Amino acid sequence: MTSKKQQGDWSAGDGILPGRAVLGPLVLMLTTPVFSIVFYHVVAHLDSNFWAFLSMIQEHGFFTTVYSIWPSPWDAVTWKLITSFLGFELLLQKFLPGQQFEATVTPKGNRPVYKANGMAAYLVTLATLLLGTYLGYFHPALVFDKFGNILSSMNVFALLFCAMLLIKGHVAPSSTDSGSNGSVVMDYYWGMELYPQILGWDVKMFTNCRAGMMFWAVGILCFAHKNMQLHGGTLQLGMAVNVALQLIYITKFFYWEMGYMCSMDIQHDRAGYYICWGCLVWVPSVYTSHSFYLAQHAPPIDTFVGLTIFLFGFLCIFINYDSDHQRYVFRQTSGKCQLWGKVPRKIVAHYTTSNGNKSRTSLLLVDGWWRLSRHFHYVPEILASLAWSLPALDTGFVGPYFYVIFLTILLTDRAFRDDDRCRKKYGKDWETYCEIVPYKIVPGIV
Repeated sequence: MTSKKQQGDWSAGDGILPGRAVLGPLVLMLTTPVFSIVFYHVVAHLDSNFWAFLSMIQEHGFFTTVYSIWPSPWDAVTWKLITSFLGFELLLQKFLPGQQFEATVTPKGNRPVYKANGMAAYLVTLATLLLGTYLGYFHPALVFDKFGNILSSMNVFALLFCAMLLIKGHVAPSSTDSGSNGSVVMDYYWGMELYPQILGWDVKMFTNCRAGMMFWAVGILCFAHKNMQLHGGTLQLGMAVNVALQLIYITKFFYWEMGYMCSMDIQHDRAGYYICWGCLVWVPSVYTSHSFYLAQHAPPIDTFVGLTIFLFGFLCIFINYDSDHQRYVFRQTSGKCQLWGKVPRKIVAHYTTSNGNKSRTSLLLVDGWWRLSRHFHYVPEILASLAWSLPALDTGFVGPYFYVIFLTILLTDRAFRDDDRCRKKYGKDWETYCEIVPYKIVPGIV
């Protein structure tokens, strides 16, 4: 195994956030598990009022306050829910049929292979949830009631899971796309392996797609059920708009899952705390936070407002999908396709694998949505997240709108990271591309 920092390695890039060496990751690993619980408590018990939480700290001290609000991670019912869900998704990932899909070549010249059964797993999961609820075998509102315990337990599971990945990366890496990042802290945070597998299961497909994204769908449906329970069996319009838009977005994700397996999350971010803890804890905690908030606090909205928000969100989701689909089709056909009624323009970019053994080429798309900016698809994604938060109106700030703020920071940083990585990878060809498409994210601004 070799260090990721070796010369010529373009597998990662620098973004806008500081402290990526050791201090930043260490601070994040110490604070984000605590924040996931504090955030839950503020939304669930303090009506999304962080000032009330700060008053608790002033009165009792930080550590005493955090200890007092921390839900038990050892609740038996919670672990039954977690193991049933994760075990079910593991079985679906492994045994549902699907076509073989070959992803793009890795920095070390490997080519990951996946079974494309994400949409089937998604539909089976939702059908099982609905059928189990109808037959009385499962009570979805229980997920809302036990959500604090779920986050607490998943913190324990995810931290141990990342430790296991650290050990595996040292003693039994799954491919040559592995190695130390220079310290134990960074190895735990960023991960040792780009594409780890355990007993034939792809780790990142499991954590990112079948655990994190799948719970996103399951969780918001359970929160919607709680909203109905609290309102005499009637689902409030704002809650319905919030959940409907997210389900459209998540359905789009699983339909496009193999495209996601060729994205930056998978191709360049290793399987460590950043990705795996993030998908096992942060996604359930933050990505569903607006729905968790609305379950109890959804304000009444009239039909016109609800329909306007829905149509705006649907348009944003469609543009996000269409831009991703354009790039996916372009890559799959090697540019031999049509976008907006014409053959797309492209740049042939040259690069060398990070071990220096092979010279290769990639095609850079400079047409369709990708003529507007180099990461234009982030714009409709951020606006879509705003749309499904808007049913909260002005009833709260932290609970319903934190995800929008977080996503904006995350995707902006990711755009800068990807630009830096591509500049290292393609050199002068990337500079030529940037002259044609000068903006990173928002056309005319950034």
